[in-house]
Amino acid sequence: MKANLLIIEDDESMLDTLQDVFHQEETNVICARTGKKGLEEFAGNQPDLVLLDIRLPDTDGLTVLQKLKQETPDLLVVIMTAYPQVQTAIQAMKAGAYDYINKPFDLDEMRLVIGKALETRQLQDEVQRLRKQGATGANSTQILGDAPATEELRRIIRMVAGAPKTPVLLSGESGTGKELAANAIHYKSARAAQPLIKINCSALPENLLEDELFGHEKGAFTDARHAKKGLFEMADGGTLLLDEIGEMSPALQPKLLRILEGEPFRRVGGTREIRTDVRILAATNRNLAVMVEEGTFRKDLYYRLKVMEIHLPPVRERMADVPALVNHFVQLHSREMGKPAEALTEPALQMLMSYSWPGNVREIRNVIERAVILANGRPIGRADLPLELCEAAVSESFKEIAPSSTDLTLSDLEREYILRTLKKLNGNKSVAARRLGISRSTLNEKLKRYQAEKGATGAG
Repeated sequence: MKANLLIIEDDESMLDTLQDVFHQEETNVICARTGKKGLEEFAGNQPDLVLLDIRLPDTDGLTVLQKLKQETPDLLVVIMTAYPQVQTAIQAMKAGAYDYINKPFDLDEMRLVIGKALETRQLQDEVQRLRKQGATGANSTQILGDAPATEELRRIIRMVAGAPKTPVLLSGESGTGKELAANAIHYKSARAAQPLIKINCSALPENLLEDELFGHEKGAFTDARHAKKGLFEMADGGTLLLDEIGEMSPALQPKLLRILEGEPFRRVGGTREIRTDVRILAATNRNLAVMVEEGTFRKDLYYRLKVMEIHLPPVRERMADVPALVNHFVQLHSREMGKPAEALTEPALQMLMSYSWPGNVREIRNVIERAVILANGRPIGRADLPLELCEAAVSESFKEIAPSSTDLTLSDLEREYILRTLKKLNGNKSVAARRLGISRSTLNEKLKRYQAEKGATGAG
């Protein structure tokens, strides 16, 4: 994105020269020849940087500077003055000027000053973005559910968060919550006050991914008009999440390995070695061990990342978490849409508990968002759920109780379904009763009867 530069200068020839120079630098230039016009242009355009002459026909530059800083305290202003007295420069800097330059000036000197100021502005914007991201991410660390697999996941994350230098490999199917786990690891660690930066390795071609990760120096390639910091530098002191690490090109993998081993790196086109303190989290839904065997992923990088591997279990292996996840997303989407957060009807919840959720937590979120819209403030019923989900849930239920023998009675089928449901939910009777559509006391009575029948059969 082009930077916006406001130049407030009364000398027409100087204004034309500067305008030509910075247009060549691919900068949007806004011009004003008076202090009043400059303030109007600032209010209407909100530029990234202001180049301000100290003497103007209707006022002095220091007065304009003070008004600009009152309006936008973090605004960067470079002062131009034909009066190189030290006192003038001191006054400008005390009033909040970023820098000053004396007239007459060399155009290369001007380019250098403005380039440095624009890079500072970019860094300010990046810090603000990271702070906002941090505020959002810090509130996105709760891993919901009471299933044994979920309890174990929370325990491991707490342990890993306490080792803030160890790389972590987050594996699991798409939609299982790998990014949520990364948030939890970062914001529960000693690095929580520093940036958590995320990049999807499959979203960019090799050359752009390298540029994003390591940055570049000015002139490194045709469009490299300014030096640029990479994500490793921006994440210094914090955490970098490399999502879809299995898609990283073989050419970049050794560079990542060297950083994991504590070696310095260089920006693209640079000679200066840079060291950063960054914790690497890598996420993938692919089987990296198989990729290593196939030769598409480096073995040494795989084992360096695998120092600590956390596997995110699919929803079908922690079905007891579904009610908590559903309730969370009902609350979330209702709040976002300004609707009352009504509970699901029992038949709707039973249907959700009978479905295997191949899209995992992400699919639950999407289904509930749709249901909240359709329910429009009333309790969510089965009619608010996608038809294909209901059909799949019914089909899966029949598959679970498919009789191995044709002489089973209806009572036998009921017992088989109840026992399989209980086993699938890791023995959680409360959740099983809700899924079966019966009370917990009724479930307990049936289980006692099954146990008695089993004992009688064994005694006979």
